[in-house]
Amino acid sequence: MRKLIPLVLGVVVLASACVAGEDNVISVGPEVSVTTLPPLSSSTTSGAGNPAESTQPPETTTTTLPPRPAGVVTPETVFEQWGSVNGLTMFRGNPTRTFFGTGPVPATAPDRLWRYPDNPMSGQSPVGREPKTWSGTGWTGQPLVHEREDGRTELIFGAYDKQIHFLDADTAERLRPPFDMGDIIKGTLTLDPDGFPLLYAGSRDPRFRILALDGDQVHEVWSLHAKAVEGMWNDDWDSNPVVVDDMLYVGGENSWWFAIKLNRGYDDQGMVTVDPVIVYQMPAWTDELFDLLGRQHSVENSTAIFEQKAYFATSGGRVVGVDLTDIESGTAEVFFDWWMGDDIDSTITIDEEGFVYVVAHADHEKTNNTAARRVREVGQLVKLDTSVEVGDPLSSITPIVWKVEIPAARGQDTGAWATPALHPDGLIFIPTDSGDLLAIDTDTGEIVWSDSIGVNAWSSPAIIDDTLVIAVNCFTGDSGIRAYDITDPLAPRELWTEQISTIGSCIESTPAVWDGNIYVGTRDGFMYAFGS
Repeated sequence: MRKLIPLVLGVVVLASACVAGEDNVISVGPEVSVTTLPPLSSSTTSGAGNPAESTQPPETTTTTLPPRPAGVVTPETVFEQWGSVNGLTMFRGNPTRTFFGTGPVPATAPDRLWRYPDNPMSGQSPVGREPKTWSGTGWTGQPLVHEREDGRTELIFGAYDKQIHFLDADTAERLRPPFDMGDIIKGTLTLDPDGFPLLYAGSRDPRFRILALDGDQVHEVWSLHAKAVEGMWNDDWDSNPVVVDDMLYVGGENSWWFAIKLNRGYDDQGMVTVDPVIVYQMPAWTDELFDLLGRQHSVENSTAIFEQKAYFATSGGRVVGVDLTDIESGTAEVFFDWWMGDDIDSTITIDEEGFVYVVAHADHEKTNNTAARRVREVGQLVKLDTSVEVGDPLSSITPIVWKVEIPAARGQDTGAWATPALHPDGLIFIPTDSGDLLAIDTDTGEIVWSDSIGVNAWSSPAIIDDTLVIAVNCFTGDSGIRAYDITDPLAPRELWTEQISTIGSCIESTPAVWDGNIYVGTRDGFMYAFGS
């Protein structure tokens, strides 16, 4: 294994650990009232540009898990809500990407509660040099849900009209004016999980932004330009950032991965402050992979974290594990480095034992013989044991526990774009680009069940109690949402299918499920809410 020398922008701010208590332990027990993550620095700047002269933490709250060390994502947090905020605050709900929302999901076809807005959300953004109009919401596009202290449930999402929208989840009333991101928004936003009124957002605009939510208007307080480093491929920000205590981790289509110390706090007027410092950044490619694949090494999937290990993957098929033990000091060891052979847009998912599940889809195998051989060797879905020391992505050492081949249907790619959903009973559900929903035994890799849901199944499934919710029938007249009863997860039973969008449209976005209501955007231009 090798040490990568960190490239640091600015000066690393050394501050006290972001903890509640003196032993670097965050109390998140079910009966313990905790103060969520106090600010770390008195030198932060406020959203209005005024220096912070004092700090004050958010209000106290209670959570449902035992204490955990600061900066550590413990096994007990798998499948659980993350942070002190009641809601869905990031793509797939937590750092292991295994929390999907709350139920109960209706047992019969739900009613359409509302559709927003009156006219389609559309915007122009070029593909190459060709102008293109985009409508609705895209991949991954999962709405955020925030149970606010004023009793309202807020739905927050970005769309192809280049705006971030803030709605009352019950009525679709606008709770805040939309925020213009400058270009279309494909990915999922992140709401600060520790109660700071901050929103972390990217788009096809080259700037990754931090927005403050506590003023009269949503306003930008910090940004990172994709060209701040010498990147390659593109300058979009589709990856969903993950926040663990006072650290944020995000990858860009510029083919770099960043670890950012946020230094969150409050000024003497009670307004939120943030003073981000990039403590570590690394290129997502190696010289060997560059020679093999050229410039395509963007990071479109979202970082997953377990214990003090972060995982991300690239469009070049590289799977990277980074040790975060000393990340705040600007040092990180790449302890795992493995090449899967093809484009990985699906986000890595991690179980309670720390095994990681990775899904690729066809790209390089169509044009590169070496990549094609690698894909035939390892398949499109793998379970990896990252305790196996693999320090070179082209090493012959294999960390594969099992592999699954996901063949292509006519006119479709192999593999999947969707992120798999782990089930606590030892199954993983994955929709494929060829149109199958697969249930796979996580111990053996055996496909134990499948059903047809239509091609281009990019939307990721949500498991809520004994119900699985998934988008189906993309680009047909029956595009919509389906629910399965998975009381017996080895034999799911269809409960209902609800048509949503018009002929020729598609649901690429991942639905948010909260209190049994289902919120999802479509390519027909609208956001929908369904419930009983």
